[in-house]
Amino acid sequence: MKTTQLREYAIKPGQLDRFADVWRTGVRPLRQKKGFVIDGAWKIPSEERFVWIVSYDGPDGWEAANKAYYESPERKAMDPDPASFILSQRAAFIDWV
Repeated sequence: MKTTQLREYAIKPGQLDRFADVWRTGVRPLRQKKGFVIDGAWKIPSEERFVWIVSYDGPDGWEAANKAYYESPERKAMDPDPASFILSQRAAFIDWV
């Protein structure tokens, strides 16, 4: 069953473009390698926010796949760590209508 999550990050002041670069070159390709689909990603410059939608439809389910992503050596080796740019985050599972 396909699971889709909306993620919204408040990024440290002045770091939105740098975060987007790190996300584009590190997070996106690794997520895709791990079987996730990036449905879209957007910067909101006036609010220093980054919003993206990610889906997973693999046999092991969202929780296991997400855990495997975060525990992977590739994710742990990301430098800089994408999380270091984030002030706060919000995530919610969503349904397409």
